[in-house]
Order: sequence, then structure tokens, then C-alpha cells
Amino acid sequence: MTDAPLRRFAFDDELTIVTAAEHRERLLAALGDSHGVRLDLSGVSDLDTAGLQVLLLARDEGARLGLPVEFSEPSPAVAEVLALTRLEL
Repeated sequence: MTDAPLRRFAFDDELTIVTAAEHRERLLAALGDSHGVRLDLSGVSDLDTAGLQVLLLARDEGARLGLPVEFSEPSPAVAEVLALTRLEL
């Protein structure tokens, strides 16, 4: 494993069924081209189950590839969904 910095991946809008497919593709590409990613969730204005699936996919894909995936600065929208679902990312 290398000490290379994690690639920052920021969300700056909603993470919902409307945007999930686009974010999924960008996120998987970022993960594949890096030593791991740090997901900045501070800009997520809305999160639904499709968006939550994207975050869980990133976590699982990172584990599969042996790459770190960190979640940072969850917005109130993200924190609310995580509390409702009792998930910890």
C-alpha cells in the first residue's frame, strides 16, 4: 500500500435518483484512477435511496479493490438519512 494522498471527490448538488447514475460513473472512474478516494459530502443537498446506493457501492468497490474510501463532512441531508437508516459509512 502506498502513502499517496486520497483523491478528493466532492458532491455539489443532490444525490438522488435523478443524478445517481451520473455520480456513480464519475465515482467509479475516480476510484479506478486513484489510490483511494475521500468523498466530501458537505455539498449534498438531498439524498435518497438511489444516492445512498451510490455511497454504499463506492464503499464496497473500494473494499473489493483494496483501496480506501473515506466519507467526510456529511451535510445535514446525509446525516439525516444515515440516522434514519442506522448506517455508518
